[in-house]
Amino acid sequence: MPRVLIIEDDRAVRDGVRLALRRQGHEVAAAATGEDGLEQLRSFRPDAVVLDLMLPGMSGLEVCRRIRAHDQVPIIMATARGDDTDIVVGLESGADDYVVKPVRARILDARIRAVLRRVGGTADDQGTPRTEHHGDLVIDRAGLTVTHRGLPVALGPSELRLLLTLSASAGQVFSRQQLLEAVWEHNYHGDARLVDACVKRLRSKIGESPGSPRYVHTVRGFGYRFGPR
Repeated sequence: MPRVLIIEDDRAVRDGVRLALRRQGHEVAAAATGEDGLEQLRSFRPDAVVLDLMLPGMSGLEVCRRIRAHDQVPIIMATARGDDTDIVVGLESGADDYVVKPVRARILDARIRAVLRRVGGTADDQGTPRTEHHGDLVIDRAGLTVTHRGLPVALGPSELRLLLTLSASAGQVFSRQQLLEAVWEHNYHGDARLVDACVKRLRSKIGESPGSPRYVHTVRGFGYRFGPR
């Protein structure tokens, strides 16, 4: 049974989401503030976090940053604000996905289950070596680990799945929509900001130079590819 932590200050929303997710088969804990949410993160040990962006006191963005400083638990950001800047900042802070409130329980449940599949799943890599060496970057597909210059790289589920997907077909150009379908399981015309923010986080973690990346390259007007220039 997936364990989900809801961090939401609106009591009616919090109770409604908690009840709905329990009906969907999740074990749920809830917190009304960012501080309480961080405490419950340590005691409840959730499989995923649903985090409201607009919290009193410690903001949802700060909670996201603090979680990401030591934990790669999947985070779905829930917000009543659809402002582009807020969404991008939230994604770049480490959120794996986002939903705009009010959100239906069925949609939220699907997003939670999709992000949990990213934690344990691998890209379709038949015929691909289980351990790959790309210069200073080593990808262990069997162990789902990544090292850079001999040091482990802590990747969130979306970042890991993105890297596995791109590197399994090195040299192939993927559109943003293809990556949304492969990584986020968004089978409709999804939000390219998810892809761009995740690429930015991935690049920073694997030692990419912003102006001259070695591994994940932008194909302007289309998407991304993995491999040497």
